Amino acid sequence: MTETATPEAADAAGPPMIRVLAQYVKDLSFENPGLFASQQSGAAPEIELGIDVRVEPGPPAEKIFAVELKLSARAKRQDAVVFIVELVYAGVVQLQDAKPEDAEPMLLIECPRLLFPFARRIIADITREGGHPPLMIDPIDFVGLYRQQRQRAEAEAQAKA
Repeated sequence: MTETATPEAADAAGPPMIRVLAQYVKDLSFENPGLFASQQSGAAPEIELGIDVRVEPGPPAEKIFAVELKLSARAKRQDAVVFIVELVYAGVVQLQDAKPEDAEPMLLIECPRLLFPFARRIIADITREGGHPPLMIDPIDFVGLYRQQRQRAEAEAQAKA
């Protein structure tokens, strides 16, 4: 008996899903120039946080992508740098049953959302191991970041036109 593809069968495939094939630390840097200065003052340092998401396509037929979540934090007390930490945490993902219009939001919103708790823990651990209180990064609104990026891209496209 042979099976034929029907529109009903395509709908029965289910909602789009993300399959995480691997996740790993791609790059990690920790600098601790102000350890002694941080021990002398009881005031909490000012934290500058940077976030970036990059996507690198893999084999198109298999819908595999590498998603990189880059978190960077610089702690300063007055003009002295207390510590600098930079982490690129990556995941290799496969999109299943995703339509082309669903792929970008899945890769730039949902994948970083899946990777973030692991990256957050690594940052907390490395700052604690560096002699500081663990840096617990607040949850990130990846939907808001995605919308801001889209608005900037649209504004740049209109400016060029």
